Amino acid sequence: MTMSFVNPVFLYGLLTIPLAGLFLWWARRRRQADLARLGNPDLVQRLSSTVNWRGRRWRDALWLAVLALIFVGLARPLWGTETQEVEQEGIQVMVALDVSNSMLAQDIKPDRLSRAKMEIADLMGRLGGDEIGLVLFSGASFIQFPLTSDYATALTFLDNARPEVISRPGTAIGDAIRTAMGGFDANRASQKVIVLITDGEDHEGDALAMAQTAADDGIMIYTIGFGSPDGEPIPEYNQIGEVIGYKKDQNGEVVLSRLDEATLQEIAATGGGQYFRAAADGSELAALIGELGLLQRDEMSTHLEVRGIERFQIFLLAALVLMIVIEMIPDRTLQKIAARRAAMHERWSASSGR
Repeated sequence: MTMSFVNPVFLYGLLTIPLAGLFLWWARRRRQADLARLGNPDLVQRLSSTVNWRGRRWRDALWLAVLALIFVGLARPLWGTETQEVEQEGIQVMVALDVSNSMLAQDIKPDRLSRAKMEIADLMGRLGGDEIGLVLFSGASFIQFPLTSDYATALTFLDNARPEVISRPGTAIGDAIRTAMGGFDANRASQKVIVLITDGEDHEGDALAMAQTAADDGIMIYTIGFGSPDGEPIPEYNQIGEVIGYKKDQNGEVVLSRLDEATLQEIAATGGGQYFRAAADGSELAALIGELGLLQRDEMSTHLEVRGIERFQIFLLAALVLMIVIEMIPDRTLQKIAARRAAMHERWSASSGR
């Protein structure tokens, strides 16, 4: 049977045991040297006659053992296994991410799309047992990855979210909502949520109708707006990622991409959720997590998990027992024996003086 540890770093504390032993040995030698400096050997002998030297050595050794047991206990040793049934509960979250060219505007640093991807990654880290899926959209939409609780794998797919993955230009929010609705598991009773992340520019005009359809199916929609209402030019890049200019319209004027908060607020209101505007400190994500935490959760899956059995209790209990034993070891020999020896010595002295 092999032993493993949950926190093996604490085992490095065992390296301090020899140092502690050397210190105790040095302290004992120092104490004996101090007694010797008193001068009169008979006086030293009388003063130390009742000292329990063997008991003191045992106490030092037991304190070292206590220290070792505590370090092993803190490392949380495991041996043996047990099988447990683990239930995973959560909600279903489909994130619809706008990857249109307007999301490359830099009114939010480093740009709207990069910041949105950071927030989605942060969202995954806070969801716990919830399942998350991702829809990418611009002029069209598709499911980048389906509902999953494997956040590590999901992050690799999130990294590939770029405007080039969809060839059709524009922004079709209604189509994104429709695609996200198709990603839910209808057989589960948990709350279904769409988190729409976009600058709000909609070129199709059916977003509110689709939001109402989602609400009729019991799906809630939360919206997060990225950008500035004042507008920001859309950069254009060359093949090596350098900005070579800004997008222009047919008249040669620089196109400004503006955050359409009114549309996003209407979508959220229709979908029974809330609208959040992306802020520099990311406070909108904390607000969204707070809202999601209030929603109905359902059992997502049940699986058997083999886990090691923690045995730290044994070592900490042994350390506690040793500390009790240490307290029971007297620092000096029994006073009755010392008193009897003193009385016998007085009687002998008295009889010798007669």
